[in-house]
Amino acid sequence: MKPTDINNPEYFHKVIDCQYACPSHTPVPEYLRLIAEKRYTDAYMVNWHSNVFPGILGRICDRPCEPACRRGRVDKEPVAICRLKRVTADFKEDIKARLPQIPRKKNGKRIALIGGGPASLTVACDLMPLGYQVDLYDEQSSAGGFMRSQVPSFRLPVEVLDEEINYILDMGVTTHFNCRIDSMKEFLKKGYDAIFIGTGAPRGRDLRLPGREEGKTKIHVGIEWLAGVAYGHIGSVGKTTLVIGGGNTAMDCCRTARRLDGTDVRIIIRGTREKMKASPWEIEDALREDIPIIENLNPLEYVVKNGKLEGMLFNRGETDKEPYFIACDEVLLAIGQQNAFTWIEKDLGLKLKNHWLPKIDEQTFQSTIPNIFFGGDAAFGPANVITAVAHGHEAAISIDLFCHGKNLKERLSPSVTLANQKMGVHDWIYESKVTDEARQHVPIIETVRSIRDRMLEVELGFDKVRGKTEAERCLNCDVQTVFSFKDCIECDACVDICPTSCITFTENGDEEDLRSRIAMPARNTSQDLYVSDVLKTGRVMVKDENVCLHCGLCAERCPTAAWEMIKYLYKCATAGTK
Repeated sequence: MKPTDINNPEYFHKVIDCQYACPSHTPVPEYLRLIAEKRYTDAYMVNWHSNVFPGILGRICDRPCEPACRRGRVDKEPVAICRLKRVTADFKEDIKARLPQIPRKKNGKRIALIGGGPASLTVACDLMPLGYQVDLYDEQSSAGGFMRSQVPSFRLPVEVLDEEINYILDMGVTTHFNCRIDSMKEFLKKGYDAIFIGTGAPRGRDLRLPGREEGKTKIHVGIEWLAGVAYGHIGSVGKTTLVIGGGNTAMDCCRTARRLDGTDVRIIIRGTREKMKASPWEIEDALREDIPIIENLNPLEYVVKNGKLEGMLFNRGETDKEPYFIACDEVLLAIGQQNAFTWIEKDLGLKLKNHWLPKIDEQTFQSTIPNIFFGGDAAFGPANVITAVAHGHEAAISIDLFCHGKNLKERLSPSVTLANQKMGVHDWIYESKVTDEARQHVPIIETVRSIRDRMLEVELGFDKVRGKTEAERCLNCDVQTVFSFKDCIECDACVDICPTSCITFTENGDEEDLRSRIAMPARNTSQDLYVSDVLKTGRVMVKDENVCLHCGLCAERCPTAAWEMIKYLYKCATAGTK
């Protein structure tokens, strides 16, 4: 193998598993160390510059960082990164003085945002400090998109939502609420320099079966029903309610129904619980609230008699000859979402592809009309908040480049900061000790209390003590082991001290060969091997990045300082980065 090019900014970025897995590439270990130091406001701002909504995401993020967390390969449980994000929001001081200054003199460019969800808000957050005039249009009465209309208040309190949205709107965004756009042709006449469409995936999938029309007053599309509850149009539900579907929307529907006096609420899924799309913690929350999940049932018919919904018929597979009847008063359908661009005329020149998704460049988010960009669920279909934020950052870069007549393909490079962590022979600036603390449990309100009030937040969050304990479980994956082959005397001291046997000195070979010959065979090919230049004996140093604990013992033991511990801070570029 060739020597590893550690000057490539993406090499060590990939080693920071949590940050690499995060769509917006939040510097997770950096803010976890700040939490451990009780510097909550600093930790919040590290988050804010990257993911824009720390308090919101600290409650409802889909947590792609946690399955990637290195701690999960040492213990059974990863670091509770999502809940620690909330810690920064819960204990921060006033941050308004730390927000970007908005220039009084505008740059002359006008940007329209259609849809007020997380993607559009992120675009506004990135462009306002650059002097753009930003106008936001949304058919709802306030911004937030699906975060406001579909996420129940017992998971995301309105005051948390308003606080973080207002940080952006208060930059001077001109809002046009209760404003439905029915024609893109007409909208283009407003003469905006660029338009960003972040309207989400607002159309819930229906389930057209016999009895659907006759029972329509008691059969609801889940996301529409949740919006009705959120805006106060719906205040009750049938005592016996069936929720059809196994995703996160289904979990929100069933838990909301319990809080609207649904005494017998059940989840019906076609397959097995193991194959449900809902996040595991969302499933656990539903089960804790005594909501059963009934598996392997295929809906056949809504049973309606004399205009009244009485239940549904199901079968249990091909071998089930007789339909299975379940009585109910109401049905909530949570079987998926899709885009709806009926307001974009077909002869406009804006091309769409399968399932009414726009044809856009996946790097620049530019559509087939050069000054129209997409992001969030509107771009590629239903995903999550953190993905929408990532789209917003990239789209804002493209819009800024476009408005300056630059090549959208010439993307801005990330910034990288390297800092040696050595204080003395055996002392490091960071806490290198690997703690054996188990993952901390987040306190919750008792179920009896929580189901009586849909506005009462269920999770209480970590207090400062638990937050510090949990933050210290981080293995500091951003503190990299950097090897100098010129200083190595091949004494094998690092090999002897390494607790995971991730370092080997051996003859070079191809990657498959080296992976099989190192001290502990490196079977996880998603993580790279760190290979040195040729040493004096003709051997090379090979380190399996997958199992390194970043504990610093190799650097402490090395008599020639051939190993160094270097903190690697990787920050993604944003619009206007020089």
